[in-house]
Amino acid sequence: GLPAALPTLPLELTVLYNSLLFTVGATDSAIEGEAEGIRQGLLRVLEACGASGQDLSTEELWQKVLQEVKMKDLQAPVHRLGALQAAWWLAASRLGSVTSLFRLLSNTEDLRRAHCSNGENELLSLLKAWQVPPEEDSLPLVQSAEDVKEVLCTAAAFLQGLQELEAGNFPAALSLLQEATGGFCSKTILAQIYTCLSCCAQRMGKPQTALQHLRRALQVDFQCLPALSHVAALYHELGETDAELQSLALLYEALEKNPPAAASSSPHSLIRTELLVHTPILSSLLHRRHPSEVKYLLAQRCLQDGRVADAVEHYLDFLALLQEGLQQQVPLDGDSALPRIPEVFLEAASALKQAGRQQDAIIMCEEVIRRTTNLIPRMLRVEERLEQLECPLPGAGLASGLPSQKDSLRCLAWRAAGFLHQGWAWATLGKNKEAVTQFSRCLNDLLRVQLYGSGVEPAESLLPEVKVLQKIRLLSLIGRGAQFLEQGKHKEALLDFQHGLQISPGDPTAASYLVQALWKLNRKQEAAARWQKFSQNPTGEDELQERCGPFSFRSFPLYLVSCLRQATFPHGESLSRSIQDYLGITSQESSS
Repeated sequence: GLPAALPTLPLELTVLYNSLLFTVGATDSAIEGEAEGIRQGLLRVLEACGASGQDLSTEELWQKVLQEVKMKDLQAPVHRLGALQAAWWLAASRLGSVTSLFRLLSNTEDLRRAHCSNGENELLSLLKAWQVPPEEDSLPLVQSAEDVKEVLCTAAAFLQGLQELEAGNFPAALSLLQEATGGFCSKTILAQIYTCLSCCAQRMGKPQTALQHLRRALQVDFQCLPALSHVAALYHELGETDAELQSLALLYEALEKNPPAAASSSPHSLIRTELLVHTPILSSLLHRRHPSEVKYLLAQRCLQDGRVADAVEHYLDFLALLQEGLQQQVPLDGDSALPRIPEVFLEAASALKQAGRQQDAIIMCEEVIRRTTNLIPRMLRVEERLEQLECPLPGAGLASGLPSQKDSLRCLAWRAAGFLHQGWAWATLGKNKEAVTQFSRCLNDLLRVQLYGSGVEPAESLLPEVKVLQKIRLLSLIGRGAQFLEQGKHKEALLDFQHGLQISPGDPTAASYLVQALWKLNRKQEAAARWQKFSQNPTGEDELQERCGPFSFRSFPLYLVSCLRQATFPHGESLSRSIQDYLGITSQESSS
């Protein structure tokens, strides 16, 4: 409450400087908001000089203070407060305000040194050229202004590099982040900077350079687990599955141990880079995965790569984690690797089927069917074109547990896929009757959907959910038709294959089975004509490759891939020989 006096202002401002640093050090959390203490200190300076500035903004207040202060003894305390003000503004990403402040703090000689040519960063040039006034030995500081300057330089380079990275200016981001690696910071921050450098290199199409940056990050701080997560993602991009799985296994092991955060290499620094740089893009790039997410990724990658035994083990481990309630700790947001839980069950069922554990797969699918039964309306009428489903169905609101048509379609797809998997599992076990029953249940379920539109929409314009439902219907028709053939019900089989070709004209498997059904019905001339037409169609083989090849992972959910592979025609060579023999005989008869 004492009036401000010029002789005591240096001591007063030094006490303020130290107290602000102690406050930051005591909280040890990211700096946020305005530094009201700095503003009050500036107003005390103006009061001592016989001026006022209550109505001025903080930027205007700094400008007036630096114009009013002429005393040499006040230069150092004011500049120290300026460094702290820059720290608060950097933490708020107010780079323009920091640049303007250091233009005011710099003298003519500083500005001459900071003069930068095109391409150089003005803020970094000003910070480097700023000459910190000499400290007085009689006034001890808890952190020197020179140390704060070094932190400001590192944080400014890091922050601007992140902004350029987010804006897509990758060369500029690369230069700024490399500048930050040479700054004053802890090992934790240095590893984070290298991780950001790797993301920049990856987006520039340089995956090997990105890997080098990630290796450097892990050398600096092996507890930088986001770097290990990025390593796995890069190996996935490069197609190096063994290395990717090893990285994921290491990541899972490290997350399970849950190591403490690495200690700062500069424990006596109260203002640190990590307190100044906390932007959304950094949080996104350094997203720390939950162990269950990594376990799921291991399961998914193994299934995609055909490592069925490993996939089964990982899926069962993951489902055990779900039973322990760990899914409550993993937010299903855009950063999460986890799909919806029914899809995980279906993927696990797919892995179990491929591992020969058909009964376990049937039980797994039964769980999906049970959980989704009450979530699907009796009838769904949807637009088949690629448009946003904005109008909810009557009774499909929160009261019925169905927030949207898309969710209803997804639930229907999961339930129908459960029946589909069960059908193929029973077929593998040689249980034709049970297989037909499950395929029929799948098809009956899909009758709930009424599509309206032109009816001839190109595939690329269909809603993704509609595409999945159509593929499930096709696979069920093929599966049931194949079982009818084995039961000797050739007419019923023929109808299923005809319906399948209506859904997907030119589908090679449905077309092949159709020919076989005609052949068994002794409609050999019609079968031969169909076969010749199909054999002359060059797209048939391409469609088969698309169905079973690696691109099927991108076109349809992973849980459908095993069914896509099962729904292939196994008698192609024998049927082809029979038809060719028939054509040869008929040709001889006609010529004679």
